[in-house]
Amino acid sequence: MTEVPGMPPVIGILGGSGLYDIDGLEERHWRTISSPFGNPSDDIMEGILDGQRVLFLPRHGRKHHLPPSAVNYRANIDALKRAGATEILSLSAVGSLKEEFPPGHFVIVDQFIDRTFSREKSFFGAGCVAHVALGDPVCTRLGEALELAAVAAGVTATRGGTYLAMEGPQFSTRAESKLYQSWDCDVIGMTNMPEAKLAREAELCYATVAMVTDYDCWHEGHSDVTVDAVIKVLHENAAKARAIVKEVVPLLAKRTESCHAGCQTALDVAIVTPPEARDPQLVGMLDAVAGRVLGG
Repeated sequence: MTEVPGMPPVIGILGGSGLYDIDGLEERHWRTISSPFGNPSDDIMEGILDGQRVLFLPRHGRKHHLPPSAVNYRANIDALKRAGATEILSLSAVGSLKEEFPPGHFVIVDQFIDRTFSREKSFFGAGCVAHVALGDPVCTRLGEALELAAVAAGVTATRGGTYLAMEGPQFSTRAESKLYQSWDCDVIGMTNMPEAKLAREAELCYATVAMVTDYDCWHEGHSDVTVDAVIKVLHENAAKARAIVKEVVPLLAKRTESCHAGCQTALDVAIVTPPEARDPQLVGMLDAVAGRVLGG
C-alpha cells in the first residue's frame, strides 16, 4: 500500500490568551520536545479526543510568561511537527476593526498582513534558501471544517477575514487603528505571524480562529482597550473555543487522503539552493520541517 502523506491525521492546537486546556482530552500527558531552533513556549500536552490523537501547545506558556515578541514561533512549529502534527488549529485573541465584529464574535481568518518586525520568520536562510507560496496562507479544508464546527457549537463566526499582525506588546495608536481599517483589515492581533508562514514552510495544514475581545481604539463609542476588559471577554471566549474544538476534531479525524489544499507539498518547488551548495548544519536543523524534500 502506498503511504499517504499526513495520514493518519494528528491535530495540533496552538492555544492563545485565555485558552490553556482542551475539554475532554483523555490519556493526557505532557511531552518535552527539543527543537534545534530553541525552546518552544512549553511542553506539549498529548491526548486522545473522541478517538483522535491531539497535541496542545500553549503559545504563551501555561503561566502566560511569554509576550508575543518573545514567543519562539520557529521552535513551536518545529516541535509540533516533531511530535507528529499534520494540521494546526490556531486559536488567538484579537481586536476588531469592524463594527460588525463585536466582542465575542469569532472570525475564521483567510488572509494576513504582517506588520511584525523583530521575529525570525523562516526556517530557511543562508545555506539553504526557500520561497514558499503564500497567496492563500491558510488551509481551506481546515477553514471549511471550522465553519461547520462553529455552527454545530452554536458560536457566531464569520468565514473569511484579514488578520493584521502587529508587533506589540502595546495596543495600537488611534492613527494606526484607522490606517488598518483603511486597508480593509477585519481583526488585529500579535501572534499569527510568522506562525502561519512557518506552518506553510513546515508543510502543515494551518487555520486560525480569531476570537474578538474588543473593538480596537478606532471605535469612538468604545473605550480605549484595557487589559481588564480584554481578560473578561477572554474567559467568555475560551468556553466557545473549547466547544469549537470539541466539534471540529471528529470532522478532521474523518480524513482518509492527502489534504486537497496541497499543504503537505508546499516545498516541492520552493527550495532554490542546489544540493551541493547547501549548508549541512542548516540542513540538519531542517530534518523535521523539510526532511521530506531534503532527504532527512
